Amino acid sequence: VQLQASGGGLVQAGGSLRLSCAASGSIFSINDMGWYRQAPGKQRELVAVVTRGGSNSYTDSVKGRFTISRDNAKNTVALQMNSLKPEDTAVYYCKAAIRRGPALPWRDYWGQGTQVTVSS
Repeated sequence: VQLQASGGGLVQAGGSLRLSCAASGSIFSINDMGWYRQAPGKQRELVAVVTRGGSNSYTDSVKGRFTISRDNAKNTVALQMNSLKPEDTAVYYCKAAIRRGPALPWRDYWGQGTQVTVSS
């Protein structure tokens, strides 16, 4: 199983970016999918998560600016980021809870990370 993230880049404050993440490989089922970020010198933090049923939650600092969505048929999750701020600068990682078979346990898989840089 692999998670491939894309969509990072350099943007000015107030701009927008859209991150995408696709899960591939031997996948039986995917539960929660989410985005995390890690800024230099800081711990990795949860940004947003969406359940298989479509319920989502966000860290307070991105509420009203970021939107997480998923496509269960394509095993993808996206993060639309608007009104970006310099403090949003970080490496963004996608994560998914995946089961590879009906009798196998759930396991978390991570994408490789994509850099988001917001200039002031």
